[in-house]
Amino acid sequence: MDFQFSEDQKMFRATLKKFVDDVVIPRAPEIDQDGVFPKESFQAMAELGLFGISIPPEFGGSGEGIMSCVLAMEELARGCAATANTFGAHAILCTENICRNGNDEQRKKYLPDLIAGRKIGAIAITEPEAGSDALSMRTRAVRKGDRYLLNGTKMFITNGPVADVVLVYAKTDPEAGAKGITAFVVERGFPGFSSGKTLKKMGVKGSPTGELIFEDCEVPAENVIGAENGGVRVLMNGLDRERIVYSICPIGVAQGAFDVAFRYAQERVQFGLPIVHFQMIQEMLAEMATEIHAAKLMAYWAATTADQGGRVRLEAAYAKLFCSQVGMRAVDKAVQILGGYGFISEFPVERMYRDMKGIEFGAGTTQIQKLIIAQELLRKGSN
Repeated sequence: MDFQFSEDQKMFRATLKKFVDDVVIPRAPEIDQDGVFPKESFQAMAELGLFGISIPPEFGGSGEGIMSCVLAMEELARGCAATANTFGAHAILCTENICRNGNDEQRKKYLPDLIAGRKIGAIAITEPEAGSDALSMRTRAVRKGDRYLLNGTKMFITNGPVADVVLVYAKTDPEAGAKGITAFVVERGFPGFSSGKTLKKMGVKGSPTGELIFEDCEVPAENVIGAENGGVRVLMNGLDRERIVYSICPIGVAQGAFDVAFRYAQERVQFGLPIVHFQMIQEMLAEMATEIHAAKLMAYWAATTADQGGRVRLEAAYAKLFCSQVGMRAVDKAVQILGGYGFISEFPVERMYRDMKGIEFGAGTTQIQKLIIAQELLRKGSN
């Protein structure tokens, strides 16, 4: 498999690197400290065309593949996990989902504003009592003439407190299990739709996460994505693609932590020498660099397979599991190399350490990835 990037991808990555170095990294400490949505960075990402990377040109995007989305997520996460998380929820989970599963009328109505950054997108699946067991959701949608009434609460919704357009999953036939869920586009301003509390988190603070409340929320019938009771098909159509994009996020953070630790080790002098010359420091740096490199290759491999049209459920789970584990180990070593300075907020590895735990959960926990891998291995073994 060819992992050589095209000239366009190389130019895209160079542009992104400059953007992250000049715009994202300088704003990251303030975003974390104040826990504020990165409005300036969000608009700048829209101007760069990041929100339409995977959207076909006929709908206003650039029509790139999953690999370009992975490169964008990797670079953004290197600078600020909160900014990367906001990008993922808006561009991948919401915008691309509407493009992939919506009809032409829905695409024409929502995609222009989402791609241009005039509106902020989110996806709402998780509930207070339905996390990894997403299909146990309790939010109900009942048809009343030409509209549906939604009732329920969604929890841990990335971009939720600031979102203008939300892809919401609700049960339209509670007795039908997985075959009774429907996806809806809900707009800020619909009667009965409100934001609950904004959650105070350990990390990824600048990516607002909160509760969404639906109390007889009126949603027009034309806002159903796909078909009534076809929500699981919408959810699963592209889930592996989304998981691949999110798999690289921990590695972007890990790369940022490695860069800080390597520079520090070159500058910090103890016992008359820069500590980078001490074998125990070299061992940690070597382990970090090797694992980060291996994890990138695994994510690139999964993205390339997806772009070639292959089935990637196993590859996506491999990448998400391994990248999350490597990311956690890398930030831990970065803090260790900086010692006391790694434990204070003046240095970014303290933030990266907190952020890493939050992004480890995204697109499925470590335990869920292990279950998927085992199931896929059993399936393949039975063929």
